[in-house]
Amino acid sequence: MREQFGVSGKTAIVTGASSGIGEVVAERFADDGANVVVCSREQENVDLVAEAIGENALAVECDVTDRDAVEALVEATVEEFGGLDVLVNNAGASFMAGFDEISPNGWAKIVDINLAGTYHCTQVAGEHLKDGGGSVINVASVAGQQGSPYMSHYGAAKAGIINLTRTLAFEWAGAGVRVNCVAPGFVATPGLESQMGISAEEIDREDVERRVGLSEEIADVMQFLASPASSFVVGETLTAAGVPDIMKTPEA
Repeated sequence: MREQFGVSGKTAIVTGASSGIGEVVAERFADDGANVVVCSREQENVDLVAEAIGENALAVECDVTDRDAVEALVEATVEEFGGLDVLVNNAGASFMAGFDEISPNGWAKIVDINLAGTYHCTQVAGEHLKDGGGSVINVASVAGQQGSPYMSHYGAAKAGIINLTRTLAFEWAGAGVRVNCVAPGFVATPGLESQMGISAEEIDREDVERRVGLSEEIADVMQFLASPASSFVVGETLTAAGVPDIMKTPEA
C-alpha cells in the first residue's frame, strides 16, 4: 500500500463498532497499524471486537446520546493512546414506519441517535482532533440525499448530518481538521440481512452492477478519508451505493 493511503500510528474512535460497517472499519484501521477505540451501547459486544483485533484496540461502552458517556469515551481514548486523530461517527439506528405512524418518541429517538449523537461525539472530540490536525468521518446514507419511503425520520437525520459535515468542515478548516462524510447505499450487514434477507455471501464483488455492497467496501472509502491521500477532500459526502438507479425513459 502506498504510504499516503495508510493510517498507521493514528488513533481512531469508531462508534457503533460492535458489528457491521463499524466493526470492519475498526479491524481495517487496526490492520494498518492504527490504535482503535471501539464503542457501542453494550460493553460485552465491543469487548469481543477488541479482543479479536488485539492489543492496539480498546473497548468502551458508550451511548452516543449520553453526553457524559461521550466525554468518558474521549477521556479514555486520550488516556490510553495519548491523543485522537480520527473520529468515525458510525453509530446509528432506524426502523421502518410510515410518517403518520411515527410517534414523537420514535422520531426523537432516531434523530437523537443519528444526528445528536454525531454532534455530541464531534464536539467533545474537537479539542483533541485540533491538536495536530485530525479527521472526522460522518456516516450518512443515500436516504439523507434522496429520501426514503417509510424512513422519513432516518432520512431527515442523515440529511442533517450531510449539512453539518459541510458547515463544520468550513468552521474547523482553520484548525487543521478535515470533516467529510460517507453516504452508503444498501450494505450487507446483519441489520440488512434481518430486514431484507440479503447476506454478504450472496454478493459477487466482481459485479459492478450490484446494488448491495460489503462493509469492506465502505471501510475502503473511510480509510481513504482518514489518510493523507484525501488531503484535498474537505466537506464532501462520498456516495458508495453501487450502480446508480436512474430514469431511463420518461413515464407517460
